[in-house]
Amino acid sequence: MPEFSSFPPGTPSWVDLSTPDTKAAAAFYGSVFGWSATDMGPDAGGYAMFQKDGATVAGLGPTHAESQPPVWTTYIGVIDAEATVARAKVAGATVFIEPMKVLDAGYMAMFADPTGAVLGLWQPGQNTGVDVANEPGAWCWSELNTRDTDKASSFYRHVFDWSAAKSDAEGVDYVEWKRDDGATVGGMLEIPAMVPAEVPAHWLVYFAVDDTDATAAAANQLGAVTLVPPTDIAPGRFCILTDPAGAMFGIIKMAAAG
Repeated sequence: MPEFSSFPPGTPSWVDLSTPDTKAAAAFYGSVFGWSATDMGPDAGGYAMFQKDGATVAGLGPTHAESQPPVWTTYIGVIDAEATVARAKVAGATVFIEPMKVLDAGYMAMFADPTGAVLGLWQPGQNTGVDVANEPGAWCWSELNTRDTDKASSFYRHVFDWSAAKSDAEGVDYVEWKRDDGATVGGMLEIPAMVPAEVPAHWLVYFAVDDTDATAAAANQLGAVTLVPPTDIAPGRFCILTDPAGAMFGIIKMAAAG
């Protein structure tokens, strides 16, 4: 089981769902991935932890305005949230939440990069990030979808010292984000021209599954909508859906190593 007690700075370390009906979301993801939702108490403002077999795999919280869309958010672990936000502002970010303390768990912040994609920061306290990742029923990948990959590459290099390693993924230009030590921490893809203009740049969260087709079918029966049907690519067989509230997420049965 890929378990984590800490994450190197500059690594995605947490994902959470903001949605108007947390009970409905807990029921949906509980059925699809086998998660339970543990409420963090009255001081947490309705926030809960998604857990699988006792290990924390993601967060769940309510939206706070009718105009706020349901969304999965990726958080990058940092040593100093204030310093990172300062760099992001210089690089053109729009800051929505300045660094703020979250009980004893840590400090969080949230901003949109210059291409419009929203991203969170997490400076760990007692909560260092997810307990488990990269296995069925857990988060396994976060991918920036944007219409300006050059602007995004410049921004993330300035803020996190990430380099953008380009490759040809079956005829599609794909970028792997790499930390300064060479470790891959995420991906980037240019939004195809066929995607409606009203779809903003976004970070897409993927969860690993044992069977992409069966998981997608089960999600559809519970009210999910398939955006990209199960499709084979080199890393595995993936599918992109929206949950019943409209939050987009991906699933993938990862190919065997090698």
